[in-house]
Amino acid sequence: MATDLRLLTAMGNDTRYELLRRIANAGDGVCVCDLEAAVGVSQSAVSQALSRLYSAGLVTRRKEGSWRYYEPTETAAALLETLDDLRGSRA
Repeated sequence: MATDLRLLTAMGNDTRYELLRRIANAGDGVCVCDLEAAVGVSQSAVSQALSRLYSAGLVTRRKEGSWRYYEPTETAAALLETLDDLRGSRA
């Protein structure tokens, strides 16, 4: 139950949810620099949100030079797919 709450809490913010969706839809690793402009919040806010998603186990990150790239975990992909299925069943 604690794991469920941790995952849901991590996604329970507009910025974090939008970042996770964008990362999942990108298909390849997404650079922080691209995410800042896409969601329209400060670099600091993006970094904090990504850190929270990483701590919850929803994204992985790798460093290339001075840039960090993020990808969704299998858990994130499954959770987003479940949400899509639920939304589809209510349409």
